[in-house]
Amino acid sequence: MSDNHSEEQHIGIPGYLVVFGILVVGTILTYTVALTNLDDRLFHGANTLVALLIAFIKMSCVMLFFMHVRWSPRLIWLSAIASFFWLAIMFAFTMQDYFTRGSGVFTG
Repeated sequence: MSDNHSEEQHIGIPGYLVVFGILVVGTILTYTVALTNLDDRLFHGANTLVALLIAFIKMSCVMLFFMHVRWSPRLIWLSAIASFFWLAIMFAFTMQDYFTRGSGVFTG
């Protein structure tokens, strides 16, 4: 069986260690942000927004380098982008439902 990957397409052990370092720093940053109350300093929901941003960056690193999407054909890239689009749709529907609900108190 032939392998479509050439030697220059892999990042090697030093590259994997750099990505691992990014993931460790992201985890520490997530923990630090969770202990800091950004909701009072910036705006309501800032902690969640920052945590989701860090999680998205970490997920992108894992997907691109550990799952080898970076060196995959365009069809794999298309499916990865489509999954992000689908996730955005699901978040939009969830937020639309969350923001349009009442207080939960029956006034009937």
